[in-house]
Amino acid sequence: MNELTIDLKTHSKVPLYEQIYEHIKTEIRRGKLSYGEKLPSTRALSRHLEVSRSTIELAYEQLLSEGYLESEPCRGYFVAQIEELYQLSAEKPAVVEEKQEKQEKYRFDFTPNGVDLKSFPYNVWRKLSKDILIDDRTELFRSGDSQGEYGFRNAICNYLYQARGVHCTPEQILIGAGSDYILMLLSIILGKNHRIAFEDPTYKQAYHVLSGLGYETVPAPVDKNGLRVDALKMENADIAYVTPSHQYPTGIVMPLKRRLELLRWANEKEGRFIIEDDYDSEFRYKGKPIPALQGYDSDEKVIYLGTFSKSIAPAIRLSYMVLPVPLLKKYRENYRFINSTVSKVDQLIVQKFIEEGYYERHLNKTRALYKNRHDVLIEALKPLLGRCRISGEHAGVHLLLNFKDGTSEEFLIRKAKEAGVRVYGMSQYRIETTEEPATILLGYANMSEEDIKEAVNLLNQCWTEL
Repeated sequence: MNELTIDLKTHSKVPLYEQIYEHIKTEIRRGKLSYGEKLPSTRALSRHLEVSRSTIELAYEQLLSEGYLESEPCRGYFVAQIEELYQLSAEKPAVVEEKQEKQEKYRFDFTPNGVDLKSFPYNVWRKLSKDILIDDRTELFRSGDSQGEYGFRNAICNYLYQARGVHCTPEQILIGAGSDYILMLLSIILGKNHRIAFEDPTYKQAYHVLSGLGYETVPAPVDKNGLRVDALKMENADIAYVTPSHQYPTGIVMPLKRRLELLRWANEKEGRFIIEDDYDSEFRYKGKPIPALQGYDSDEKVIYLGTFSKSIAPAIRLSYMVLPVPLLKKYRENYRFINSTVSKVDQLIVQKFIEEGYYERHLNKTRALYKNRHDVLIEALKPLLGRCRISGEHAGVHLLLNFKDGTSEEFLIRKAKEAGVRVYGMSQYRIETTEEPATILLGYANMSEEDIKEAVNLLNQCWTEL
């Protein structure tokens, strides 16, 4: 081949050599230039296209480096065998429209999972991020400890002892990107030969994750003192998933007597464990802080779970697990190879956030903010107290309205929706469907005091008329 006609665009921003390279590459991939076919010499092609020889040489060199051409001394350039070359399709894939569920619009949303992101300490977070990255330390971007960075685990260990009465060492702590990952990691460590009892009603996300992982799950009823231990025995469970410091979603605080009964049940048989989810223990507005169940455990039976999603922000995706020593040994012998899912940079930022006192200040500020909203909500609900009673208050970020006049939960939710207010029914947190009086959850963390007053005023109007 002595000629190769290419429509060069001299006024284009794309260099001429790149246009020649793209044309020849496309022709080869389409099969227009076949294997073994000889290309024009650099001198002949430069004369034909009226460009400099160096332009042709640049294009050929790029094609040679990518394996599209082969060069033979004294003979010239030939099309190479390209079947084994990895090729990216230039064609745009067909766009499949994703069906999106219709989002209901509400003026106010009493979600129990809300977090006030307006109070997030953005300036502090920016400063810590900058300080950590300013030294340009390559070590930060290497693969770290599979359990999580030791300094971060040590900061969590100190915090848990002081704030929650948890007895552990940094070696017992595992860090993961969110509670779902922590539960998946725990399932690997425990193995699947277990029957897990969940409080009923319960935190459905954990229930769905563990049942989705193949565990046999059973409901255990909750009374005024929390999970009933006799139900664990009746259901022949060997693991109990509990939220003793503030039961989700009822808000029940498990008293010491019931906690000791639960620990006694776990210790009666080898292989039994308690998973303690301490999801929002930071927020308590009345009375002394409730120590974690783990602090009473002297027999290595409690697996303690915690997260920064409620206390800092959901997008932080930082959760942790404190393993009893027997499970820690099992993890280190068999599963230490599983790498951490949280970057060292994020771990170091939160470590400094805790160690330098910012976390404590943020918690105090947020706790005061939530308490004000909690108090405003209770005050605003007073007109309804003839038809319902309030429970689950003084802790967490939601409370409950228990209706005693026979009104259905579905009806209450529908009337609130018609008024532009979203509320949540207890039935969606139950594992077993039961005929119970209507109970409505009202979260207040992500609502201003003014919004709470206005939203409750709408609820008072639409519910009082029933």
